[in-house]
Amino acid sequence: QQTPMEKAGLEEELTGQIKGLIAVAEAYPDLKADSQYLHLLHQLTEVENHIQFARRYYNGSVQNLNVRIDSFPDMLIASLFRFKRADFFELESATEALPPDIGT
Repeated sequence: QQTPMEKAGLEEELTGQIKGLIAVAEAYPDLKADSQYLHLLHQLTEVENHIQFARRYYNGSVQNLNVRIDSFPDMLIASLFRFKRADFFELESATEALPPDIGT
C-alpha cells in the first residue's frame, strides 16, 4: 500500500516524462503536425485531467473522514474502531497540479 506522498512522487515523475516527450517533439515540426501524435497528446491531457479529478475527490473524502473522526458522536465510534486521520494528497507546488502545456 503506497502512501499519498509516494503516489505524489509517481505523479510528478509521470508529468516530467510527458513534458520531456513534448520537449522532444518541439524539435520535430513534422511530428508535431502528425495526427497520431496530436491524438496521443489529447489522450495524455485526458489522463492528466482524470488524475486531477481523482486527487480532488480523494482529498474531499479525506476531509470528510477527518471531520467525522473529530466530531461528536462519530469520534466515539472512530476511537472504538481505531479509525485514524488520513493524509491529504499534496504536490510539491501548485504548478505540478496543472496538466503539461501540450502546445496545440
